[in-house]
Amino acid sequence: MSDAAAFPDAAPASGPKPLQGGPLVLLTIAVAFSTFMEILDTTIVNVAVPHIAGSLGVSASEGTWAISSYSLASAIMQPLTGWLAKRFGEVKTFVFSVMLFVLFSMLCGLATSMPMLVIFRLLQGAGSGPMVALSLSLLLSSYPKTKQGMALAMWAMTVVVAPIFGPILGGYLTDNFSWPWIFYINVPVGALAGLITWTLLRSRETKIVRAPIDTVGLALLVIGIGSLQFMLDNGNDHDWFASPLILTLGLIALVALVFLVIWELTAKHPVVDLSLFGRRNFAVGVTALSLGMLAFFGINVVFPLWLQTTLGYTSTWAGLATAPVGILAFIVSPFIGKNIQRLELRAVVTFAFMVFAFTSFWFAGFNSGASFAALVLPRFIMGIAIACFFIPLNQIFLSGLNPDQIAGASGLANFCRTLASSVSTALTVTLWTHRGESHHASLTEYVTQASPATATYTNHLASLGIQGKPALAVIDQVLNREALTLAVNDVFFGCAILFLALIPVLWLAKPPFGNAGGAAAH
Repeated sequence: MSDAAAFPDAAPASGPKPLQGGPLVLLTIAVAFSTFMEILDTTIVNVAVPHIAGSLGVSASEGTWAISSYSLASAIMQPLTGWLAKRFGEVKTFVFSVMLFVLFSMLCGLATSMPMLVIFRLLQGAGSGPMVALSLSLLLSSYPKTKQGMALAMWAMTVVVAPIFGPILGGYLTDNFSWPWIFYINVPVGALAGLITWTLLRSRETKIVRAPIDTVGLALLVIGIGSLQFMLDNGNDHDWFASPLILTLGLIALVALVFLVIWELTAKHPVVDLSLFGRRNFAVGVTALSLGMLAFFGINVVFPLWLQTTLGYTSTWAGLATAPVGILAFIVSPFIGKNIQRLELRAVVTFAFMVFAFTSFWFAGFNSGASFAALVLPRFIMGIAIACFFIPLNQIFLSGLNPDQIAGASGLANFCRTLASSVSTALTVTLWTHRGESHHASLTEYVTQASPATATYTNHLASLGIQGKPALAVIDQVLNREALTLAVNDVFFGCAILFLALIPVLWLAKPPFGNAGGAAAH
């Protein structure tokens, strides 16, 4: 018997009937755009940091606080999604979260000093933390069972495509208008999305549970996640554990998170439901999603960084070289969503990991003379893997859960995915830097007077009137470019190996996976 036959269309008798027609389309657009804007804000600021720093009279490194403050607050709030949704209702929590996002987006644009901007970004991140997880929960509860795959596909497209287009949109707005506009664009979109969602869903509020606040768990969560996120965001700038600050933050995070796990597993009303990891499919799905995201995000971080710092690409062109990964993802996602009941989801994700690995090995073979077209092609092909990666894995880890567990499970999974992205950024940039230094030292050994290649190159420079120290500076520049290219190849190669290593982990998941949200029993 197929999953589709085993789990009929009818919504659970205890829940509201699915939306139909125009209201469903309108809700999907509203939720998708609010999710898109929230995730967009994780990357849209990246290219605007120099403009923000110059406008507010701070250094570029201080300007990055506009990025880290948002991710810090958002990371803390994401695991709280399930508790907030049960305490106040999913619809109220989502709409209030959207309104806070809109309000603090406006205030970020109006900020006149760096401390003001950092505070408003912290509040913006805290307000928007539950949005992504709740958007998925609200979509799934509003769609008929047979069309939940499409809801999952459309949600996954916004989650994946938004961070890719963030730098492109951010660069365009910053170059053609001014940096506050990267925040102002959130206001009309978010306000309209919140209004539409409230109008359509206020009569469909979920059951509210008046559970007491787990103050100990909440405190441990804020301290542990806050310290960990701050450490990951700033470790590379402070030479990691050679810095007393980073070492102290790491120890605080370790102690707080260990005690958090112990406390939450024994608390009567935990603020984070870690018992979800006792379910095989949730544990396997979130592990594969997080580690897959670590490798995928690492490529997305290092690739444009290499293009800009080593190959001389502008922010706009680096964005254009990165963006094609979203094309096939956008095209293939509806097909995966529509046919999700007919597919062996583990095989689909296995295919995704193989495509990721293939394109990563492809990237690992590029040299510094690679053309724009050559660099874009593997990015384009990689897009097909995105749809085959995110959508089935979300279906796998949500399978067997009750509808009232979806918000908490999605929030916890979203937190793991976000944390994996932060770890990936810290890990891949550090690895790229250190491997670059190692390759530079190795290449320098070949630059000797006895080397025919060195003699030929120095003679060529001499014919151009470049001799002595200027010639050595040119040679060092060439060595640095090649060393960083070899280093980025190492990163891509490591990501490819990780993708392949995740395939056997994935097959530990146990079918049937049914529809997300209680369609399949465990």
